[in-house]
Amino acid sequence: MGARDGSGHVLVVGPASWNTLVHLDALPEPRSQTLFASGHHDGLGGTSAGKAVTLAALGVDVHLRTLVGDDEQGARVRAALGHPRIRLDAVPAAGGRTERHVNLMAADGGRVSLYLELPSPAVDPDAAAGLEGAAAAVVDLAAHGLPVLAVARAAGVPVWCDVHDDDGTAAFQRPFADGADVLIVSDARLDDPGEYLRARVAGGARLAVCSRGARGALALDAGGFWEVPAAPVDAVVDTNGAGDAFLAGLLAAELAGLGTPAALAHASAAGACAVATESLGAPQATARTVAALASRVDVRRA
Repeated sequence: MGARDGSGHVLVVGPASWNTLVHLDALPEPRSQTLFASGHHDGLGGTSAGKAVTLAALGVDVHLRTLVGDDEQGARVRAALGHPRIRLDAVPAAGGRTERHVNLMAADGGRVSLYLELPSPAVDPDAAAGLEGAAAAVVDLAAHGLPVLAVARAAGVPVWCDVHDDDGTAAFQRPFADGADVLIVSDARLDDPGEYLRARVAGGARLAVCSRGARGALALDAGGFWEVPAAPVDAVVDTNGAGDAFLAGLLAAELAGLGTPAALAHASAAGACAVATESLGAPQATARTVAALASRVDVRRA
């Protein structure tokens, strides 16, 4: 798939972090209480890191631009991103502190993220770095990625944005949603996902996709809606980075020349691979395993 077929690398811009994940039977209610975790672990986090490791696993060369501190957590992030297909463009984080979260993960897929550190760049990043020869630019929700939106479009590089739980009005997400050629959103805050997708395609996106967890996804292009079933999984281990893997699977499939329904099936399959591991995204996936699982996903016009 992807870059090994001569289609160019993918620039990914946005967060990488070192996280502590705490597994609970259910998310806590808003009251004082004592809870007992069913498990916990530390590991790589950040939506851009999740996309990068999954794209690399699927055979796509990645230029990942992210903020990294010179602290112990930064060293762990660098090590976790050590892959021959990932070129790490580490922008120094102000104060030398790497982004850190504590994520409360519920058995039903719910999550609460507590930000311990949210760094800003110590220097102004070059907005054009990594764009030359890129097949696509994935620009995630981070202030330092905003300048990349216009520069990528001016360079003719397709822009992909994952706006997470956008509700259609949130100010911070608006330039990312407005600047995307391909957009991914979750249904977490959408009363009418179809209406949201119609607005994004009318606004210029060629493909807009709303992920719906275990219910799969709904996608819209110029030809109408696509219904995307969830790929089958034996057991859900951890939902962390499933959305990142979904986008990575979709992008890798498009770079390999697959049409929209097949690419959406690959996205569903990559997302399923992500929930089968406690690692961020789907670093254990391969193009072959994702393709095999995608063959079991029947994407049809809605």
